[in-house]
Amino acid sequence: MIAMPDYEELLTEVYSKLPKKAGTGERFVTPTIEAIVVGSQTVIKNFADVAAALRRDPKHLLKFLSKELAAPANLDAGRALFQTRLPQRSIQTKLEVYIKEFIMCRECKRPDTRLEKSERITLLVCEACGARSAVKQI
Repeated sequence: MIAMPDYEELLTEVYSKLPKKAGTGERFVTPTIEAIVVGSQTVIKNFADVAAALRRDPKHLLKFLSKELAAPANLDAGRALFQTRLPQRSIQTKLEVYIKEFIMCRECKRPDTRLEKSERITLLVCEACGARSAVKQI
């Protein structure tokens, strides 16, 4: 006769397969953009810090902001240079849209996520609850 594992053993096995909690969303604070207008350009001075706080590739964030703000942009030594005059408020608003789309988990609403490329689809993978959801292409 085969011995069946008891409930406690099965429960321990299931818990060991769940992803470890990476953190909680309560401590997450939206980074504040520090933008200045220089001539006909807008410079985001703390762009590298913002991307690091969001745990995202600065190129991905810049591409999103460039398309959303309809302004050509490039990176220069940790700063983002936009080739037009942009108010800081509109940049901050678009950053909040980016956070909602590409940072926050759709299931548990925590920021403990990473982007993962699977064939031609980019997935938002939550490190807190294990949820996976497709995100739009930029």
